[in-house]
Amino acid sequence: MNPFKIGDFPIETYGPPLVIAELSGNHNHSLDRAIEIVEAAAKAGAHALKLQTYTADTMTIDFAEREFFIADEKSLWKGNSLYSLYQKAYTPWEWHKPIFDRCRELGMIGFSTPFDATAVDFLEDLGVACHKVASFENTDLPLIAKVARTGKPIIMSTGMATVAEIDESVRTARDNGCEHLILLKCTSSYPADPASSNLNTIPHLRDLFNCHVGLSDHTMGIGAGVASVALGGVAIEKHITLSRSDGGVDSAFSMEPEELAALVRETRTASQALGRVSYGPTEAELGSLVFRRSLYIVEDMKAGDVITTRNLRAIRPGLGLPTKYIDKLLGKHVTRDVARGTPAGWDLLG
Repeated sequence: MNPFKIGDFPIETYGPPLVIAELSGNHNHSLDRAIEIVEAAAKAGAHALKLQTYTADTMTIDFAEREFFIADEKSLWKGNSLYSLYQKAYTPWEWHKPIFDRCRELGMIGFSTPFDATAVDFLEDLGVACHKVASFENTDLPLIAKVARTGKPIIMSTGMATVAEIDESVRTARDNGCEHLILLKCTSSYPADPASSNLNTIPHLRDLFNCHVGLSDHTMGIGAGVASVALGGVAIEKHITLSRSDGGVDSAFSMEPEELAALVRETRTASQALGRVSYGPTEAELGSLVFRRSLYIVEDMKAGDVITTRNLRAIRPGLGLPTKYIDKLLGKHVTRDVARGTPAGWDLLG
C-alpha cells in the first residue's frame, strides 16, 4: 500500500486521522460567512476544508418536472427542483481563491470536489493539493480519469457503490496515474442512520483495494467517526456550519464548531490509543507491578514455625513470591525468625 501523501507530506503530517470539514452550501450565499466557517474549522483543529465546485448548469438542466423535481417526503430538499437546489447550494467559483487563501493562512489544506471536467481544470488552475470524488460521481469514469490524470491524490467516497463499481472506479483512477488514494466509506442519506453505516466495511475496503480508507460521515455526533478510526480509518469528512439554527441546504446534518473540535480531539485520542499489538507491561506500567498481589508473612514467626494460611497470605504489594507458589510454602518450616510484613521468598526455607 502506497503511503497517502498530500504534496510531499504523508498523511501522518496532518493526523491521523485527517479531519476534513465540508463547507458545502452552508455559506448561505455569503462569502463573509464562508470565511467565518473556514476560521471556525481551523480553530476547531480541522486539517482540511473542502468545497464543492459546480454550478446548477454543470449539474443538471433547468427543468422542474418528473425526476427533476424532489418530491420525496423524507428528503431535506423536498419541494425543490434539482436546478433550484443547486442554485441555492453552489459555491461561486470566484469565492474559491479567497477561501483557499484563508485556509492556507490558517494552516489548513483547501481543496474541492469537482463535478465535471471544467471544474477539474478550474481547480487545477488554482493549484489545489488534491481532489475529491463524490459518492454520486463515483461511477462517472470519464470524470475519475480526468481527475487522476492531474497526478494529484484522490479521496473518493463510496456511497451506494457496489464492490464491482468501486473496483472499476479504482482501476480507472490507477490506470490514469493515481498513486495516492483514500476510499471513504459513506452512507448517502442525509442525515444517515448509524445503524446503516456498516463501518465494518472499512477494513474490508482497505484489504480489498490495498489503499487507505476513511469515512465520509453524515450521521449526527462523533460516535461513528471515532469508531471508524478504531477500524483503520485515516480520514474523516464531516459537514460544518456555524450553527444549525442558521439554516442552509445541509445545516440539518452538519456539525457545529464545538462538535468538530470534539471530533478532532477524540479521534486523535482513538488513533493514539490503537498503538500496536503489545503484551506484558509497557514502560508506563513498570511502576505498577509493585501493586500486584504476592505472598507475604502476616504474623511474626520464630525459626521452626510452620507456614500456614494464618501467617501466609496473598496481599498487595507485589514484592513477594507470586501467589501461584502458595501450595509450595504451606506446611513448610521457616529456618529463621521472620517479622510480620516480610515478603515471602524461598530463602525462608533455608
